[in-house]
Amino acid sequence: MSTSGTNTARERIAQLRDQIARVYLGDSPAIGWLICCLLSRGHVLLEDVPGVGKTLLASTLAKSIDCPFARVQLTPDMLPADLLGVSIYSREGLELRFQPGPIFTSVLLADEINRTTPRTQSALLEAMSESRVSIDGTTHKLQEPFMVVATQNPAEFEGTYPLPENQLDRFLMRLSLGYPSMDAEIEMLDLRPATTVLEKIAPVLHADDVIEMQRAVDKVHLSEPIRRYIVEIARRSRDADEIMVGLSPRGSLALAHAARAWAWMHDRDFVQPDDIQSLLVPVCAHRLVIEGAATGSHWILAAELIDSIARQVSSPA
Repeated sequence: MSTSGTNTARERIAQLRDQIARVYLGDSPAIGWLICCLLSRGHVLLEDVPGVGKTLLASTLAKSIDCPFARVQLTPDMLPADLLGVSIYSREGLELRFQPGPIFTSVLLADEINRTTPRTQSALLEAMSESRVSIDGTTHKLQEPFMVVATQNPAEFEGTYPLPENQLDRFLMRLSLGYPSMDAEIEMLDLRPATTVLEKIAPVLHADDVIEMQRAVDKVHLSEPIRRYIVEIARRSRDADEIMVGLSPRGSLALAHAARAWAWMHDRDFVQPDDIQSLLVPVCAHRLVIEGAATGSHWILAAELIDSIARQVSSPA
């Protein structure tokens, strides 16, 4: 991508951010992190209480990109085949044909992922990790770009199946949106219904644009001191007394991928320590297992601990 092309691409990312912000009036850092996930080829888990805009945020991102989009409301009776697809015989009964499920799209909104059973969760998360689906011995590649935006309510709500730690690790980021500011909430009361607003959203990016941007992100330089900085944070998290399971090598890789995208979004072709520090909590906190932490407070404690650990590591000059 040429310099002029890079500038144009970043301008379009700015347009994407602005468009989402006009519809979703909540936490603005979450918008940047969500776009960072897209450019990193990652998936994101939006977790918070009902009614704070998780579905609206994900839907606005999807509508702003001119590529296939599907939304699935996950339920306890949903089977893996309902997501992945199934092979069925043709009407004549002579040929077995694959009927793709909703996962064969570019942006999949998986609403309330912790409402469905562990079996269906596992099938979805495996497909997310592998970018392909195997049905009846045949492998089917998923589309490119491919991003899952999953939402879930906190585990203490009734009728939920909490994602285990090894499944949470499949998400590049876990974001908690929180409640909007008072001014934003007042402004919401004057808005039209979300469905009406979403219908009028025009795409600002095409699928090919996203793929080209992802390739540009891959070329962002990650120096040896920055790589050492990431690994030092990860290793210290494994040695911390309060943490039962620290940041894995997969977690270190995730932080590096996200940092490249974050640097590119901020007009740089190299990663600096500030990029790592900006992404520590959304990328790393959900990967830690905290000893004795109650379900509701786990993520808050993990965020505080990873932030404290990073402050103890010398930042590269």
